[in-house]
Amino acid sequence: MADAPAKKPKSGWLNILVDYGPLLVFFLTYRYFAPEGEDMVGEIFAVIRGTGAFIVAAIAALAFSKWYLGKVSPMLWLSTALIVAFGALTIYFQDERFIQWKPTIIYVGFGALLIGGWLKGKALLKTLLEAAFDGLSDEGWLKLSFNWGLFFFFLAVLNTALMYTLSFESWLAAKLWLFLPLTFLFTFTQLPMLLRHGLNVEDKAEVLENPPHE
Repeated sequence: MADAPAKKPKSGWLNILVDYGPLLVFFLTYRYFAPEGEDMVGEIFAVIRGTGAFIVAAIAALAFSKWYLGKVSPMLWLSTALIVAFGALTIYFQDERFIQWKPTIIYVGFGALLIGGWLKGKALLKTLLEAAFDGLSDEGWLKLSFNWGLFFFFLAVLNTALMYTLSFESWLAAKLWLFLPLTFLFTFTQLPMLLRHGLNVEDKAEVLENPPHE
């Protein structure tokens, strides 16, 4: 009798670490090197150091996801590629605006992709996440894709507004301490709709632990 295939480890909160750990590394590295007072040269130096750490941490998170979780979702591949690309532009041109525009671009891209798929009757969020919540109907996935598409557009507008109204340090802090809670709050608000469309009660925690991210 053939042995049953080994189960992959549950992702649990490791997904949160993979998704948001690099951003925390960026924030802490920037804060460590950030100068006191007005020092443009020191500010640029801190941004470059933070961006470099961000790139390394993002690649490490992707490798960890592949090695330990056994998968890398299309969303994580794209997000990591953009971190590397826009991070490299930030370092080369010594201009933090490149790394600030990255979230807006990816939010708009994901929003357009999900809404476009919804218009064609396709729940592309399931493909992007490579997730399968037990019992959730196709209609439930379709509604979830539409709702997340709208939420991504909202985040794109919010990120752009904060770029022009906050200092770089305050914007970076908002990415960690504002966008992350907003994402979890929005994910939580989707649970009643998902339960109405067949989601197993036992899978509520998995939904909260696997929110889409940029």
